[in-house]
Amino acid sequence: MKLDKLKDFSEWYNTITKDAELCDLRYGIKGFVVFMPWAVLTMNRMYAMYEYAVESRGHVPALFPALIPESYLTRESEHVKGFVPEVFWATEAGGTKLEERYAMRPTSETAMYPMYALWIHGARDLPLKIYQRCQVWRHETKATKPFIRSREFHWIEAHDCFATREDAMKQVREDMEMAEEVIHGQFGVPFLFFKRPQWDKFAGAEDTYAADTLMPDGRALQLPSTHMLGQHFSKAFGIKYTDDKGKEEYVWQTCYGPCISRIYAAVIATHGDAKGLVFPIRLAPAQVVIVPILKEETKEKVMAACKEVVKAIGCCFMVKIDDSDRTPGFKFNEWEMKGVPIRIEIGMRDVESGSVVVVRRDTGEKLSVKMVELDAKLDEIAQSIDKNLRERADKWFADKLSSAEDMDELAKKLDLHGFVRVPFCTDAMDGEKCADMVKEKVQANMRGSLFSSDEKPSGKKCISCGTEAGIYLYAARQY
Repeated sequence: MKLDKLKDFSEWYNTITKDAELCDLRYGIKGFVVFMPWAVLTMNRMYAMYEYAVESRGHVPALFPALIPESYLTRESEHVKGFVPEVFWATEAGGTKLEERYAMRPTSETAMYPMYALWIHGARDLPLKIYQRCQVWRHETKATKPFIRSREFHWIEAHDCFATREDAMKQVREDMEMAEEVIHGQFGVPFLFFKRPQWDKFAGAEDTYAADTLMPDGRALQLPSTHMLGQHFSKAFGIKYTDDKGKEEYVWQTCYGPCISRIYAAVIATHGDAKGLVFPIRLAPAQVVIVPILKEETKEKVMAACKEVVKAIGCCFMVKIDDSDRTPGFKFNEWEMKGVPIRIEIGMRDVESGSVVVVRRDTGEKLSVKMVELDAKLDEIAQSIDKNLRERADKWFADKLSSAEDMDELAKKLDLHGFVRVPFCTDAMDGEKCADMVKEKVQANMRGSLFSSDEKPSGKKCISCGTEAGIYLYAARQY
């Protein structure tokens, strides 16, 4: 493939997900996609890295049923109002109509919290920090796109209970630190962490905080969100503890949802290029591919050298030898398209000189490396690849941030950039009409205010209603 993702991201993305065999759209239910091995290998690595971060912060794993009784789902009024339009319902089993409808979980608050009410009794049971790796189902009405938006997605969700609001907010900040550590630090995907406006918060939460990245077409894609649930759900589900003075108190809750399948889409879009996929070392399904340059009379010696390389580096890298009968040029293109970070070429001349040719996927740089130095050199290259990918993504992302003072300027900046900071009247519910006006006039959504900034507008007018601005919000077009 030789497509420009910046000029036509949609065509580039659709082509690479098909040609690299990441998914198959031909399953018989709209919005449901088969994830193929090359994608799942990377997603499993992503799960492992994220779960390590979650568990190192005191969470423990569990698994809850996928079916949620309707009576559970409807206990918290805001939550049910937000999610019922998207629910898939199970209404019969074995040909017999069920006495109660069961929801295929759109998210697990109402599946997990009835059990939390049984498990939590005293202060010593807190904090309770449980996560699960699972699928959720939502009847999305927007156009679906594999990994980015579908009706079944794969994620981690953490649900936590605390004795105080302060402890709960500490967890929200810890969730943000996790996103920075894993998604940016390890996956190389930059983002901004926003506090969502009140009209765009998670159904049933007091506040929602979300990490948004940008796709190559300048549209925003939400990655993990973390929610300060307050005591809304604990009161609805009776999750209480007895404090040291013998008084019953409702717990304070948070929930956190890194969607691995959507973050995978961000990795594809952030690092890929005109040749195809580009992966950070730890995410690549194969980290090193060895391509033997074969002639019939030297084939045995070259293949023996390839196997020696595997012995030398196989304990540190996931290595594949491409010994198929395809031409070297075809193999080079195939593995570049699939995003393997390092290619090693070995021909008879290399065998005789005791060296190999090493090619970096991120820069295309070729190096001749002595066999005795190969292990150390590959380690150096691996670290350099990850650093280069992250820095390259950060630079592009920084260039996509801008600001505007009025609606006309916002429209122009949105066409050139991605996130545009604007003065706005408020992020409370009163501002929703102004947000709707922005959406109508420039087809952008108000993503929220930067969690890390307390800057307030001075002498500025809301770009929508013209009243005195009380906050800076960021606007973007979104997926």
